[in-house]
Amino acid sequence: MRSVWEEGDEKPKPNSVYGQMVNFYGILEHDITIADTAEIEGMASEGVPQRAERYELHGRRDFDRSYGSINSSLAGSSNGRRRRASQSVDDSECGDDEQSHTDRQGILMQDEEDDEESDGPTEEFCMPSTSTAQVDMATFFKDGLRKIDFVLVYEENAMARAAAAAAGAASVPISGGGGGRRAGKHETWRQRFMANLKRVGLDMEEEVVEASGRKVLCFIKLHAPWPVLCHYAEELNMRAPLQKRSDTSAEAHPNPSVNWSQQLLKILRLPNIMYEDVPNKPLDYYTCPFRKSKIEKFLGHDNRATYFTNVQRSRILYEILSTAVFGKKKKGEVGVDRLVEEGVFSAAFPLHDGPYEIKNRSDLKDTSKLNARQVLYEYWARWGKWYKYQPLDHIREYFGEKIAIYFAWLGFYTGWLLPAAIVGLLVFMYGVFTIHKSQPAIEVCDSQGQFSMCPLCDENIGCKFWDLSDVCGYARLAYLFDHPGTVFYAVFVSFWAVTFLEYWKRKSASLSHHWDCMGFKEEEERPRPEFAARAPFLEKNPVTGIREPSFPSSLRTKRIAAGIGIIFLMMSLVIIFILAVIIYRVLVSIPLFQNATFRSQAQAIANVTGAVVNLILIMAMSRVYEKLAYRLTTWEMHRTQTEFDDNLTFKVFIFQFVNFYSSIFYIAFFKGRFVGYPGNYSHILRLRNEDCSAGGCLIELAQQLAVIMIGKQIINNAQEIIVPKLKAWWMNKRVKITKKHKSRWQEDFQLITNEGLFQEYLEMVLQFGFITIFVAAFPLAPLFALLNNWVEIRLDAQKFVCETRRTVAERAENIGIWCKILHMLAHLAVISNGFLIAFTSEFLPKLMYQYEYDWELRGYINFTLAHSPNGTLSQPCRYRGFRDEFGNHTPFFWRLLAVRFAFVIIFEHVVFGICRLIDILVPDIPESLELKIKRERYLAKQALQESDNILKEKSERVLCLKRICPEWVIRKLSA
Repeated sequence: MRSVWEEGDEKPKPNSVYGQMVNFYGILEHDITIADTAEIEGMASEGVPQRAERYELHGRRDFDRSYGSINSSLAGSSNGRRRRASQSVDDSECGDDEQSHTDRQGILMQDEEDDEESDGPTEEFCMPSTSTAQVDMATFFKDGLRKIDFVLVYEENAMARAAAAAAGAASVPISGGGGGRRAGKHETWRQRFMANLKRVGLDMEEEVVEASGRKVLCFIKLHAPWPVLCHYAEELNMRAPLQKRSDTSAEAHPNPSVNWSQQLLKILRLPNIMYEDVPNKPLDYYTCPFRKSKIEKFLGHDNRATYFTNVQRSRILYEILSTAVFGKKKKGEVGVDRLVEEGVFSAAFPLHDGPYEIKNRSDLKDTSKLNARQVLYEYWARWGKWYKYQPLDHIREYFGEKIAIYFAWLGFYTGWLLPAAIVGLLVFMYGVFTIHKSQPAIEVCDSQGQFSMCPLCDENIGCKFWDLSDVCGYARLAYLFDHPGTVFYAVFVSFWAVTFLEYWKRKSASLSHHWDCMGFKEEEERPRPEFAARAPFLEKNPVTGIREPSFPSSLRTKRIAAGIGIIFLMMSLVIIFILAVIIYRVLVSIPLFQNATFRSQAQAIANVTGAVVNLILIMAMSRVYEKLAYRLTTWEMHRTQTEFDDNLTFKVFIFQFVNFYSSIFYIAFFKGRFVGYPGNYSHILRLRNEDCSAGGCLIELAQQLAVIMIGKQIINNAQEIIVPKLKAWWMNKRVKITKKHKSRWQEDFQLITNEGLFQEYLEMVLQFGFITIFVAAFPLAPLFALLNNWVEIRLDAQKFVCETRRTVAERAENIGIWCKILHMLAHLAVISNGFLIAFTSEFLPKLMYQYEYDWELRGYINFTLAHSPNGTLSQPCRYRGFRDEFGNHTPFFWRLLAVRFAFVIIFEHVVFGICRLIDILVPDIPESLELKIKRERYLAKQALQESDNILKEKSERVLCLKRICPEWVIRKLSA
């Protein structure tokens, strides 16, 4: 800012009356600047203080926000003319609005003039500091000064390019095989797109590299100059570190590392092998939304090279690229993502900070030589660091809050799995050590020839009668998963799930405050570029008061309803596949029962192979539906990215819930319930309904869980290990760069595209359902989940650091809708485990038999086997069920049914009551954090009040001067 009077101006004499008044109010001491005067005059005319809106362009109040087209009309003249928003989104071709170009350049030129007049640096760009980490000069333009913020890549035919260059015409890109017309269209789109990027003010540098197969790769390196960065940082409401008070000794303090296990080990005075001091730790600042007009108030404003971090620069560039139009907006021809999808560009990505390998191990002694990527690999992504704490602050600084919050949640969840896995293992070991004391298993094994069992399929197709002792091993195995300890474990896991989620809320609140994301709400979110391009209307946002693209809610509701219908159609398809698997098990079991060798293992073989077939169908259906759900969600036209992600997540999870859990729910609650009895069996397609094995349905449920859960984990981990390597091999084979010494952007291009966090969250949430909803049937589920997650963290870390291109950082306050889904699963787990114990387990029948007949369970097996009605089969036999000789239910069955329902009601009320008590006793925000937030709000209020007092004092000075100063001074003040 410059002062009111500049050198060469005639100033009032200090000994005059007016000069004495000026000196008294401090104008000659630069207390009032031109901007201050203009602001005060505007306030005086309106009578109230005004706050700059969120979407202003560099603090101007006479602009509306620009959506969709980068070259939308912007008012940039000094007379403050306003850009008129049309009632519908402009459908004109790109590059036709010359006035837009002039206005945009006017804004950037005005920014440069302001910079030259400010107290900050006068250089366009200065060399970055290397005090904290090594800077890779390969991430700069050839001049070594301008940093590469984003890279666009496209392929061309080498011969066509050479011919076009000789003829002075545009080159012909390689498209997916659509002919010359399609290639020409792609070239037109690309030229218009690049022209719009130049109009914004981006610097570009192109490099052509020869590749195999008569191809050339064109790398377009993009750099955002200082005025562009400032403009979009303010428009995106980015946060910047504040200047500290002069009496503060330190500008910032290191981020606090809070970990409960670390504190516990410190109290117990035990060594903590999980802790490791990670170098180049990010500092913690108090921040506020960036304002170009207040640039001198922020830390580091005197060094433009390091003021905006790499993460912020890539976010700004992605915003520009996502809103640049290359065709007709109503057709969705906007944004770099669409161009990559159409094949106009092969890739678009920000650069990594350098290589991740440390070639010289001596550099570890001087960590200042390590770049951020090397620090993450050395102290986080390597397999040797599997037992170390994750450096969350480093992850957040390099990848952004959204990815950091995922790894924070995954690590927190994995840590909480440890007690659940230990207790589950102890419960399972209790069954192993007491298996020889199981009276029912002893009676089954000692019943040689005592119980002739009815055929498990129709006698007329060749199924034989069998002896109960044939399933002795099966009965012993069933006891491992169905004993009194499993009831305790089901209650324990219900409490564990609720407590875990409550403490995650506290952890999430601490992280969001620590990372300055607390309060990141929807009003700060911009409409999605695809939405802004296709929305047919402009309406006033009721929150911000700014005109934004809108889509009729009634039409969106109709589309959502149509999408729900498609979801139900896909769910029906899942049910059909389950019926197909049931029929498969029946058909496979028939020849096995006919064979004396496999008769005792017939049901086990049929169940396991059926589970494998079911798993294959589940994984295939998952891929198909995820693509369908994405298209449906895009068609529904959701305004913000959060709304889009939440609706997509909900659709996919509902389907995946049915897809993965429906067969398990069938075995747990339906299989064996509608079989009938000899002489009155139920049939499906002329095949007798499935019955539970001699060990009960709980052991079959454990088998199904083990196959689906563990099999899914093995498949997913194999995919994460093998698929990236196959993709990288195929990319290198398809486009092989012939240069021996590759640049940073060439190496990053040969990495694979990062597919985001959706699949990672979905995998973990489905796993959470497996270990909570059906834990009564499989106590070892948390142990397998723990082992998987230890591998999962390192696989994901290596994928993000080593194998994929760098993603554009996104802000996030928490894990979003996934938290609500986890709460839903935790509540469903209480209900499911209650019904599992009551209706699927043998816990209540044994308990009632002990209470009414024999506490040692002597004769229990004989009591649970009914006699077949006379004349129904070729010989008398026994079958499972509480029925009399006529096939009617016995009184014990009805008493047991009443006890089962009573148990479910009592179990759910007790568990839900204690869970609610846990929710009340454990606040979502820690008390210390709440106190800190209140303190910060108080200080902010005090600072605001102090600022208002200063502004009021300045206003009074100007109003006083207006009454006494000459006309030339007033003109100078308002110039």
